[in-house]
Amino acid sequence: QVFVVRAPSDTSFGFAAMQCTNMAAAIFALSLLALGDLVSARSEVTPVQKAIQLMEGMLAKGKEEKHGEQVQFAAFKQFCDDTSVEKKRAIDQANEKIDMLKADIEKYTATAARLTKEIAEHDEDISVWTGDQKAATTVREIEKADYDALHKDYSESVDAIQRAVAVLKKQAHDRPQASFAQVSNLMSLNLIPAEAKKALDLFLQTSQDPEGLEVSAPEAHGYEFQSHGVIEMLEKLLDKFIEERTALEKSEMN
Repeated sequence: QVFVVRAPSDTSFGFAAMQCTNMAAAIFALSLLALGDLVSARSEVTPVQKAIQLMEGMLAKGKEEKHGEQVQFAAFKQFCDDTSVEKKRAIDQANEKIDMLKADIEKYTATAARLTKEIAEHDEDISVWTGDQKAATTVREIEKADYDALHKDYSESVDAIQRAVAVLKKQAHDRPQASFAQVSNLMSLNLIPAEAKKALDLFLQTSQDPEGLEVSAPEAHGYEFQSHGVIEMLEKLLDKFIEERTALEKSEMN
């Protein structure tokens, strides 16, 4: 009787397990050779041939399993190599991106610090400019009030002088006291110079003489001369006030 031992077909034990199995099978086969000589002397296939066949089959199967494991190992190794290269490339790209992001962070941090400083400076400027604006507004209001008052004085003076000149030119020798009211009003104006007021006061005193209506021809001629001087003085003041008022208006417009 011949006992046939087959190698395990599961390749999960690996190449090392296969070698151990082959060695054990070889020892077992040699044992069978000795036993075969005692059991069957009339068999057509001798035990030695059976052992050789068994060992050849085990060798072929071992080679096949080895080749399969080599192919599987090569595929797995290729996968590992490819994955390693891909992961290394991904790591390098990620590290490069990290460096770029770090540089961007430093750049934007510096920019934020600079802008924060500029904002603080602008806030300070705005505060100063707001104060300047309030002060300028106050000054402008005072200047406007001064302008309005001065412009009013010029306008009143121009109007009063124009009426007074018209009265003086119209009077000639016939000069009742009431007709010099326009001239008297000039004495209350702020812009009339003190010297002009003295001349007007002297003229009014002369014109209000009760005996003025009975003056002789030489005295009448003297009055006309004095009246002409007053008119000339007032017309000069009129031109001066109009010119100064115009300059004031232009200054206000600017």
